[in-house]
Amino acid sequence: MPSGDGWQGDVLRDLRGGAEQGAQGPGGQTYRASTPGPVQSTQAPDAAHSGGAPRQAAYPYEGQEQHAGHPGSWPQQAGYQERRQEQQAPAAYAPAPQPQRGPGSRPVVDEDLADALHSKPRHGESFAARAARALRRTLSSSAAREVAEITRTAAVLQQPVTTGRQIAVTSIRGGSGKSTVAALLGTTYAHYRHDPVLFLEADPALGSLPQRLGAEALRWTTSEIADIVKADMSLLDVTGYLVQLPNNAWLLPASQGQIGVMLDSRAYERAVVALRRYFGVMVIDCETLPTEVARVALAAAHGRVLTTPATPEGITSTFSVLQWMQGLPRHVIAGTVVVLTELVAHSGVDLDEAAQRLRSTGVSVQVLPYDRHLAAGGRVRTELLAQPTREAAARLAADVFQLSLAQKRH
Repeated sequence: MPSGDGWQGDVLRDLRGGAEQGAQGPGGQTYRASTPGPVQSTQAPDAAHSGGAPRQAAYPYEGQEQHAGHPGSWPQQAGYQERRQEQQAPAAYAPAPQPQRGPGSRPVVDEDLADALHSKPRHGESFAARAARALRRTLSSSAAREVAEITRTAAVLQQPVTTGRQIAVTSIRGGSGKSTVAALLGTTYAHYRHDPVLFLEADPALGSLPQRLGAEALRWTTSEIADIVKADMSLLDVTGYLVQLPNNAWLLPASQGQIGVMLDSRAYERAVVALRRYFGVMVIDCETLPTEVARVALAAAHGRVLTTPATPEGITSTFSVLQWMQGLPRHVIAGTVVVLTELVAHSGVDLDEAAQRLRSTGVSVQVLPYDRHLAAGGRVRTELLAQPTREAAARLAADVFQLSLAQKRH
């Protein structure tokens, strides 16, 4: 009971007690109202653990983010401040709606097939070829030339960018090594560059890029990310939805290996626009031409890679496509690199003559030599690639990157 001249202090103590009782949560636990301060907007994705969308990391309890006070915004009178705490305490800690649950993770390779498909990876070239190469390096000056070539390539690949480069990889037919070339390109950029690299799969028709990169499980897809990533997210927020790879690289698959998954051009555009500001280089594994998504990706990309098998049929078809591309705006064909992939050793095709003929249309041409490790399929292990393959991948990455720097967005 208040008495005497201390009745004001008694009333304030009663008000404090009421505010603390009103802030009791489930189970009788008491949450004490803290001094209001600026609201932090940093998010910490927990998609890999909770199965839902990221939650605001600045608030330890659900619904606490609704209590958005600011310093100096409340009146200084002590009694009024206590009454405001009493009135707002129950609403401040009211439970917020649960975040929307995300898709469940699915393994890239079915567990029942994993054992059957497991095999010892082969080196890209035979032991005899490696021994002969080492002997030639010892007896000649080829080692110095290799070092000089690597230095020049690294200087090109490490050039700074003001806008994330989009490198689109596509083909005109299946089986041309499109996903393999995309994996080699992105791995090379991740090795040489310090900024993050993103592998974005835009081929939902059972694409093989996740397997080539050694991903074990997939969750969020390109279509789903298109409506999730917002402009105020940090890189840490965004990577919570991606598959982490070595060397500061990330993967966003187009599907979870399910038949019938579709990716429309509008969803692809939204995903690219949302993600491009976070990554220095984006390597986009597109569908085969002339699908709509592939056309959109090629038109918006800074650099374009067109893969084709180093066979008479593949080279003839590619030459016809390049002649058609000559009727498009000049920047399309000027920023395109054709990759002739050797699917077998000693195919008998004169690749020098074929490359010269293709270059006459205005494109750059690179040859990816036959490699036993790549031909066997599965995860690409750079340490097992043949020396000519590593050199060809570095030349290709430098070539398309240099072209992308010379291109303006159209």
